[in-house]
Amino acid sequence: MSRFHIVDDDTIARGECTDIYFARCEEVLAKEGKNPLVTMEVTTVGMPYDRGVFCGLDDAVALLEGVPVDVEAMPEGSVFLPREPVMRITGRYRDFGRYETALLGFLCHASGIATAAAHVKEAAGDCKVYSFGSRRQHPAIAQMIERSAWIGGVDGVSNTTAPEGMPIVGTMPHAFVMCHATPEEAWTAFDRHSALDVPRLMLCDTFGDEKEECLKAAELGFTGAVRLDTPRSRRGNMRAILEEVRWELDSHGHEDVGIFLSGGVTREDIRAYRDLVDAFGVGGAIANAPVIDFSLDIVEIEGKSCAKRGKWSGVKQVYLLPGGARVILPTGAHAPEGAVPLLKPVMRHGQAVGHTDMAKARARVLADLAERAQSA
Repeated sequence: MSRFHIVDDDTIARGECTDIYFARCEEVLAKEGKNPLVTMEVTTVGMPYDRGVFCGLDDAVALLEGVPVDVEAMPEGSVFLPREPVMRITGRYRDFGRYETALLGFLCHASGIATAAAHVKEAAGDCKVYSFGSRRQHPAIAQMIERSAWIGGVDGVSNTTAPEGMPIVGTMPHAFVMCHATPEEAWTAFDRHSALDVPRLMLCDTFGDEKEECLKAAELGFTGAVRLDTPRSRRGNMRAILEEVRWELDSHGHEDVGIFLSGGVTREDIRAYRDLVDAFGVGGAIANAPVIDFSLDIVEIEGKSCAKRGKWSGVKQVYLLPGGARVILPTGAHAPEGAVPLLKPVMRHGQAVGHTDMAKARARVLADLAERAQSA
């Protein structure tokens, strides 16, 4: 048993982290000698946003490695809409049915975080956004959180277990400041001993008024930015606080000192304060994002289209049309002229064909955000 109540990789890979009804029905189907050839699609009929960002494919491929199935999926970082299949799996049902729980867990959770990150980044405009939320989730999934947030477009992450290739950011907690006699002593020590490539971003609301501590930090001469992490219980009118801090910094000749805001920041906060703030540290709004409520449903059995009530039968393809519109069509239908199919092969007979690329996934999201900003 794991020391920290964590399901180990091998248990997940064997399909033993599953809902009990899958295991029980697999046993019954085996006794009946039934193992039909099926195609199942991953879709959602609703989500908290107008569009989602597909994420978690890398883990899904690793889960199904060696399982005799064919898989097509949208590339990671793809934008998807309700009812669009983001993945389809073809194989004998008993060969992969028990993996549904883990598969959906990978896709639902990662896509929820990536989607929230993209919408937060869109709200921020030209301001930087950093993922500060791994402490709001189980540490076993910290890497997944940061990877998904990075794909979703954040400019950096805070957790030291983040995958290689992304900026890991952060300077000091309130506890560090409180380990010194005064905030000035703490800031000076941080500047003296931190590596040169670490930003001189000073936390300025530990003991005193925000504008007073920010001004003291700026007057030390080495501060590139000040960070406010004021608890909501003490904020009052946060915009008024930010305006006051900005005024005092500017009026004392510190126009070059930026403001970094963290602490319970929401997408609505970002919209409200982005004209005053240079960067945001976002925690729960990304890490605790609602999952995308994907389901995995049979759409074809032994070559015949069928589906349960409320689902669309038949194997489908999603096409991106010239001009940006999208359409869902049966795979046998003629594709519209100039249309680009979005679901592509990722596995054949249980073997990956190609690989998921985190940098390309992130680039897809950033390209979509740039296009939306131009059309706004």
